[in-house]
Amino acid sequence: MKTCLRTLVAAIGFTALSVSAQTKWDMPTGYAAANFHTENISQFAADVDKATAGKLKITVHAGGSLYKANEIKRAVQGGQAQIGEIIFGGYANENPLFGTDNVPFLATSYAEAKKLATAQKPALESLLAKQGLKVLFSVPWPPQGIYSAKPINSAADLKGVKWRAYSPQTSRIAELVGAQPVTIQAAELSQALATGAVAAFMTSGATGYDSKVWEQVKYFYDTQAWLPKNAVLVSQKAFDALDKPTQDALLKAAGEAETRGWKSSEEKTKFYLEQLTKNGMNVAAPSAALKADLKKVGDTMIAEWLKTAGAEGQATLDAYKK
Repeated sequence: MKTCLRTLVAAIGFTALSVSAQTKWDMPTGYAAANFHTENISQFAADVDKATAGKLKITVHAGGSLYKANEIKRAVQGGQAQIGEIIFGGYANENPLFGTDNVPFLATSYAEAKKLATAQKPALESLLAKQGLKVLFSVPWPPQGIYSAKPINSAADLKGVKWRAYSPQTSRIAELVGAQPVTIQAAELSQALATGAVAAFMTSGATGYDSKVWEQVKYFYDTQAWLPKNAVLVSQKAFDALDKPTQDALLKAAGEAETRGWKSSEEKTKFYLEQLTKNGMNVAAPSAALKADLKKVGDTMIAEWLKTAGAEGQATLDAYKK
């Protein structure tokens, strides 16, 4: 009887120890579960679970279900979530360095975007470290193009049009072409289009495909304006609370997720544009006039960005242009 009792106590003690040793993290994202960013993040979470033998479990909350996209950074900073996904450009008003990869026509291909990511990494990591945040990995969206309910031959055709903005830069583009910026998160885009809250916007083929924008707009101009990046951030405090083997496993899975995400983004670019065409959209390169108008917008915004980003911005640009 005593032996059985001792065995039972030992078993209960072992179970309690196992439960207490397990760490659970909530991870909010602002994009649909089927989006390639979210799929990549779900794989990352599964890899962490496997590598730590269940010691660290990350629950992914997709589509803004836990926090809206623009609330996630604050939630991780404040400890309401331990880890989360943001789009860097969404915080350019906080610090222009966050908007480096959203400057139009600065980096317009995957090779250029990779080079820019390397150049801006030191400044971003330093900035976020001061806020108690650590970058685990970042992945670009496909190149940005213009969606519109009506044909656009030049910037003049955008005058007065309700333009969806998701970052300070996309708002500034609207101002420069005379459109009306309206802040709409990706998860709310379909509804905004259906209600007429927006009639034109600049985003990737991925967001257009996820939101089935062909149900409301029929034109896509492949301007390849920039490749903005999403980043997965972790609270430094939450990271430091992990033991060394778990930290190493997390960083290894993050490195693999970054490599996988960049590859997936580039591979899916063609697929997304094909799907837009297949669903009745008119997919085309911008006209010479529109291209020229957008170049002026880009030149203006690069100059404006450098003015606000100061010495760190100039250093980033210099490193990029080497």
